[in-house]
Parts: sequence; structure tokens; C-alpha cells
Amino acid sequence: MSDCCSKENYTPDLLVVGGGSAGFSAAITAAESGASVVIAGHGIIGGTCVNVGCVPSKTMIRVMEAVHHAKEAERFDGVKGTAEIFNWKATVAQKQSLVDELRKTKYEDILPSYPNVSYVDMKDMARFTGNGTEMEIDGILYRPKKIIIATGSSSSLPPINGIQSVPVLDSTSALELEKLPKSMLIIGGGVIGVELGQMFARAGVQVTICCRSRLLPETEPEISAALKTYFEDESITVCDGIGYQKIEQGGAGIKLVCQTPNGLDTIEAEQLLVAAGRKANTAVLEADKARIKLLKNGSVAINEYMQSSNPDIYAVGDVTGRDMFVYMAAYGGKLAAKNALGSNSHKYSNTNIPVVIFTDPQTAMVGLTEVEAQTKGYDVKTSMIALDHVPRFIAARNTRGLIKLVADKKTDKLLGAHILAPESGDSLQTMVLALKAGMTTEELANTIFPYLTGVEGLKLAAQTFDKDVNKLSCCAG
Repeated sequence: MSDCCSKENYTPDLLVVGGGSAGFSAAITAAESGASVVIAGHGIIGGTCVNVGCVPSKTMIRVMEAVHHAKEAERFDGVKGTAEIFNWKATVAQKQSLVDELRKTKYEDILPSYPNVSYVDMKDMARFTGNGTEMEIDGILYRPKKIIIATGSSSSLPPINGIQSVPVLDSTSALELEKLPKSMLIIGGGVIGVELGQMFARAGVQVTICCRSRLLPETEPEISAALKTYFEDESITVCDGIGYQKIEQGGAGIKLVCQTPNGLDTIEAEQLLVAAGRKANTAVLEADKARIKLLKNGSVAINEYMQSSNPDIYAVGDVTGRDMFVYMAAYGGKLAAKNALGSNSHKYSNTNIPVVIFTDPQTAMVGLTEVEAQTKGYDVKTSMIALDHVPRFIAARNTRGLIKLVADKKTDKLLGAHILAPESGDSLQTMVLALKAGMTTEELANTIFPYLTGVEGLKLAAQTFDKDVNKLSCCAG
């Protein structure tokens, strides 16, 4: 790292605690306004997404999709495909090479472009001293005018008897395995659990996913149910709606005893992956010394301007416990920097956040679910079509999935979209823009879409509010 990025500056305009996407977004925004900035990072520069989150997981998911889709080629008559993993260690090494490259180009190499930004590689986490915005970092006192906390989050263990006494993988260590286990038990049916569960299953691991509720409980129940069926078709065991009793070391590795609707059951596996939530990294900040209010879950309480209970201190990203997506962290960092260096005039909005979960088929959603809309008092109407009504997927002979739209019956305005389909993340942004523009179902139904595309399914779903999709021709206008 160049000298311009490691120079000492103990009284900057802005101290950013955290060197991930939220922290860098805040620092760059502040630097471009002419402010002097210090980024205090802990651990590997770049934070969760590039190092141990989005980049490595989605890379490995794509690898396993290639293997799986080759084997699925037999759905076309006269075609047979094969693929195999013959060197898992090499696959993991290639993933790590991409991570290292992106960390360098997107974080390390950017710093020299901003001479008014200094980077401090903390050995220990920064702590408030109780003297205003003063923070102690590795024995040195920093007295910035403003502070942005962007310390992120880390995986947490669920309260299961015995879990502290057994070997546990989290998403980070699971993606670093250089040898595939024969079997894996995953606790948690959320985003990480379903993404990595399907990935490891396609790599030949016998996977069992256990969860208290259902797969992806934040999605529409129709999507959860369909995804469970598709997982079971891939020999993934899904134990949903269970209660955890205890976990202990067993003959094969670990053994979980759980309460099911049919009584007690025991599940054994070679490895245990816990994907049951994350907690904000605030424990060592000594936030109370700076009069920073923390919520019950340990995250920093903020207002709509990303400001904590201390008016000189802001918080962004996972440490706030809300909207834990890298793009929302970067968005929040940018707003927080502008607010910290000026007047609070930039409000954070999480309306119509696009969410993509990289299962296969992909899960994508934006806006309100049917239940959420009803809770908000809307007179709700919905439409839903299976993918066997969408020409693109009929032609591809892959009709697993569905599209569900939620709308206000009184105004006909769209309220939400929920898609389970191949590459549905690429179709979702159409609905983000439709919701932002306040489009009605009629306007979406009358919009021209290109034929034989996945996104055309949105038009068909919109038409289904008033028409029988079975009576439409291939490219009905």
C-alpha cells in the first residue's frame, strides 16, 4: 500500500471504522467532497462481500450449476452430457484467486487515487474512550470531527443445547474446505442455508437442511413450497418446522436431536454448517461511552439519516441490523458521509429493495408480499402463473418455478413481485422500475416485452389478473 494511504492523521474530518463496502463507500464520498478521511479496517481489507460472502459463494454456486446442468442435458432428446469434479482443491483455489484479484482491484488499488484518505490496519478493534468522538486504535487516540461506524456483522450460533461443544462451520469456513465431506447438516433455511446447501449437494455431498420455520421464510409461501420440492428432487433432505433439542458429537461427526411433527428424530452428518443469522460487530466498541444506543440484538440504533443517538456518530451496513445486502451498505455509506459532513438532508429509503437469492432456479423479489400488503391495510389482489405458461421456459424444457404479483385492488397499482425462475435476478429490475414508477397491472400487461425471454413472464403474470393465461396465444399483445 502506498505512503499516501498510510500517513498519520489523528484529527481527520471523518473517521470510518470498518474497511468493507459500506466503509469504502462512505470514505470515497467524503474524500470526493474534499474532506480528510481515515479508514480504520480490521482484518482483511474489503470486508465480507468480496472476501468471504457474495463473491466466493456465487462463484462456487456457478461452478456447481455448470456440473449440474451438464447432467441435466438429457431433458433434450438425443442429448447426453456429463461433468464431474475431479479436483475440488483446484476449484477452491480458483475461487480464492478471483477473491484476491477483486480485493486488490476494487479496494487496495483504489486507495492511492484519494490522497486525502489514510488507511489504518487495526490490530485490535477501535474503542470509544468516553471523550466525545475520541477513539483509541491500537494505543493511539484519534479525535475526528465525525465518525461512521461500519464494522459489519458476523455469524452467530443459535441457542441449541451442546452446540458450543461440537465443531461448527460457518459460511466462511465452509467455502474454504479443501476436501468435500460425505454429508453435511445445515442449520438454517435462510439465504445462506439454501444457497450453500444446494451448492454442496451438487458437489456430491449428502445435505440435510433443518429450520424452525420453512425455507426462505421471508418469501411467499408458494416459493418456499416449490423450492422444497426442487431441493428434494436433487436428494436434499429438508426438515422444516422443527424444534432443536440438542446436538452432540456422534459416530459420523455430529448428531442432532430434533422435535418433528412425527416425534423426535436424530440426524447425523460428518460436518455441521450453521447458517442461522448474523450479529452486529459492536461488542468491543464500548459504544455506551459515546452515548450510542444499541438495540436488543446489539446493532446500532439509527434514524432515517443513518445517525446514531450521538449526533456526531453515524452507522451503516450490517452493524445497523437492517437491509443486510452489500448494495444497501454502499448506498447507506454514501448517504451517511454526505449527512455527516453537511446537514442531515439525505434520507435513507429501503422502499422497493431488489432481493436476489442464488438458488437454482433463482429466487427474486421486490416490494410487498401478499401478507405484508394485507397487514398494511391494502385490499389485495394477486396473480400467479407457473413457468409452463412462459414460452422461454417451455422452449428450454425447464419450467420449474412461478411468478406471483401483488397489487392494490382499488387502484390496480402493483405492490410487489416474487419470481422463482432461471436467472430471475435479471428480470427483477423491470419490476423495481415498475414499482418506482407506480405502474398498474394494466399498464404492465400492455407493455411490449420481447418474445421468448424470461422477463416476458411478468407481462403474462400481469395479464393473468384479468385473463385466463391458457387462452392467450404465444405472443399475445
